[in-house]
Amino acid sequence: MKESLEIRRKRLKFRSGHRGTKELDLLLGCFAEHRLESLDLAQLDRYEALLEAPSPLVYAWITGQEGPPPEMDHDVLRLIREFSARP
Repeated sequence: MKESLEIRRKRLKFRSGHRGTKELDLLLGCFAEHRLESLDLAQLDRYEALLEAPSPLVYAWITGQEGPPPEMDHDVLRLIREFSARP
């Protein structure tokens, strides 16, 4: 049975705030809480793939400490970077 969009978003919100590192939990948890509802299905797929990557790498990509690989250098990562850079 295919999960509903509402359940998928709830699951992704939970995963965003429970990755294991406090900094990334706060960053992705806040992003998910404020922006996940506006992502389309393709963007949700890219976001979910980002959540599968190791936390230290995701944090480095978001903060610009390291460049992401081409398959992770996409609009969703840019949205997260913009969100995390807001005052």
